[in-house]
Amino acid sequence: MMGAGKSTVGREVARLAGRPFFDTDQLLSYRLGRPIPQLFSIYGEAAFRYHETAILRGLEPQPGVLATGGGIVVREANWVEMKRLGTTVFLDVDRAALTGRLARSKKKRPLLAHENWEERFDQILAARRVLYEQADRRVLIGGESLEEAARKVLDSLEDAE
Repeated sequence: MMGAGKSTVGREVARLAGRPFFDTDQLLSYRLGRPIPQLFSIYGEAAFRYHETAILRGLEPQPGVLATGGGIVVREANWVEMKRLGTTVFLDVDRAALTGRLARSKKKRPLLAHENWEERFDQILAARRVLYEQADRRVLIGGESLEEAARKVLDSLEDAE
């Protein structure tokens, strides 16, 4: 979910594992030459989701860590692509921590550009939670440090082997 720390934790997992790090939002922004909020406002969510799928389809399986946008799970085709690329991990962060992070964040979230953003957040979380639970691994993230969170992810992957 947005605010879960996918990019931040993913970058640290990659560092600890000595693997390259990729981020679908960065790849998409680079490909289309605009930041994510502009892509949403110019093209709309449906086109944005189409481009996310195109990014996934263009990637080859390789040792590395891939962070995705929180909404990538809404298209079934993306699950096929993510599973093709490797093991999927759901960073499960409680609602209070997520909304706290989002309230403090300078990063603009296009789907939360509403007066009552917390209500919109709750709607999105309720709709997506069952989708996130399709991941191969679920890692509960709480108040631990960044390195501890990344180690929890690595431990969950090692347990799977």
